[in-house]
Amino acid sequence: MTILVTGANGQLGNEMRLMADRGADRYIFTDVVEVPGVETAILDITDLAAVRTMVSQNDVDVIVNCAAYTNVDKAEDDAELCALLNTRAPENLAVAAREAGALLIHISTDYVFGGDPYNTPCTEEQKGTPTGVYGLTKLQGEQAIEASGCDYVIIRTAWLYSEYGRNFVKTMLNLTSAKPVLKVVFDQTGTPTYALDLAEAISVVIGDYAASAPASGAYQKTGIYHYSNEGVCSWFDFTKMIAEYAGNDGCDIQPCHSDEFPSKVTRPSYSVLDKTKIKQTFGIKVPYWTDSLKKCINNLK
Repeated sequence: MTILVTGANGQLGNEMRLMADRGADRYIFTDVVEVPGVETAILDITDLAAVRTMVSQNDVDVIVNCAAYTNVDKAEDDAELCALLNTRAPENLAVAAREAGALLIHISTDYVFGGDPYNTPCTEEQKGTPTGVYGLTKLQGEQAIEASGCDYVIIRTAWLYSEYGRNFVKTMLNLTSAKPVLKVVFDQTGTPTYALDLAEAISVVIGDYAASAPASGAYQKTGIYHYSNEGVCSWFDFTKMIAEYAGNDGCDIQPCHSDEFPSKVTRPSYSVLDKTKIKQTFGIKVPYWTDSLKKCINNLK
């Protein structure tokens, strides 16, 4: 199979490069810029004609969209570009996938929720209630894919981190090693997601599609799914474990309320994702969040 990965130089895209090394499928990694040392084809996914050409000329079977506008606060002042990347671009990929008879695997976010108070894990059928431009454009991207008529697997994830790029784990590693005191919010609850675990789950979906993809007719497992690691924690708990596993015991990490860090966007206070559907549908075993965190930090040492 030929698999096209967009946003290949980001956290998840880099983990997908590791998946390519494990199998025999042909991968094409794309982004809008090249990075020294890795092979990257330039593709602007906001350009429908360019997407169509890339997909058709390479006989693409699966598109994995790891690209997105993810700066939650900046999105409030940059709504047009955010919508272009998070809504229009996924629609372009969906159109090209439909025309090519390919599967689109699209990565979405827990930020499609947050406007309503929840205290139980969010299910795929739950109504989206985004609180800001980022979450709204991601929800609209999902809706555009659903309306396109293509085969798709949309995977909502949360609190993504990895050895690559900028993320919460790497930021807290630096801060807990340098600061004597650090305040971290305890009133936002969710589950971290190690990008390597998510990449492995995506690989399971690709394998299932390869084994069952019909010559004609829709992929029977088309739909929206949730994926994060197992377990529940606050950002405060997350930081405590990051510091412990890194051996940064000289920092006094203190819990605080979200309003001590004013933001343009209200973050979801409870965005734990119910992963029952993806586990039952694809037989995926999801690692516990602290086990995966240990692996990532050991890789960063």
